[in-house]
Amino acid sequence: MQAVPAPAAAPAPAPTTASPVRPMVVIDEASVMRDEPTPHGSMGMSTAYRISDSVPGRTMEFRKRVLHLGAAIGPHPLAHDEVYYVLSGEGSVSSGNERQPLKAGMAAYLYTGATVGIRQVGKMPLTLIVAYPVVVAR
Repeated sequence: MQAVPAPAAAPAPAPTTASPVRPMVVIDEASVMRDEPTPHGSMGMSTAYRISDSVPGRTMEFRKRVLHLGAAIGPHPLAHDEVYYVLSGEGSVSSGNERQPLKAGMAAYLYTGATVGIRQVGKMPLTLIVAYPVVVAR
């Protein structure tokens, strides 16, 4: 019986000059929660969770916002693509002249250049996740 040669060892990975991977950042939403008027027109009150604000060197914004009864994020032009994802409640989202209903489990993908807004409708507050890239002022 012949001996079977051991498989060749994999070559060591080449060293890289890339920056080291930064450690993760974990944020408890309770630590970033605050009640404030809604953005873009102060149409009612909201509870804002500025989840990504304390993340150093971030490239995206990730926020949770609860629109209280009758509140709205007023129409505003976008300088970037943006996503509104509904966790609970019901809303009405607009982009330009188009308006669509939203409810839990639905997302609105909104494009750069559009004038957009969202309004709470129904009997419960509207809870959203809002995500968009950080826009660097030039």
